[in-house]
Amino acid sequence: QVRLVESGGGLVQPGGSLRLSCTVSGQIFGIETMGWYRQAPGKQRELLATITPPPVREAKYIGSAKDRFTISIDNTGTIVYLQINNLKPEDTAVYFCNAFTRWNENYWGQGTQVTVSS
Repeated sequence: QVRLVESGGGLVQPGGSLRLSCTVSGQIFGIETMGWYRQAPGKQRELLATITPPPVREAKYIGSAKDRFTISIDNTGTIVYLQINNLKPEDTAVYFCNAFTRWNENYWGQGTQVTVSS
């Protein structure tokens, strides 16, 4: 079992920045990939970026996410971050952390709301 808890969301003005955190606990040794997704109202959940655990920490970005999003993971593999710069109203969504394990299990956090508005 893996437990994920996201934090760091909130209300931010356009052009601002946020750093989301995902705290990972449980059987972290079995995690192969961590990822950040988001789901806007009325839309499907979309993948933004993935990263492998330490020591490799290979990051991959989907589409244009690389332009303003940065995924990172701490040395212990227990905190995954998503830095979002130059936030836009269309970034408003619930942001979810995901863990995929060597046993083909998917774990999700409860999500953290990001609202971009002036």
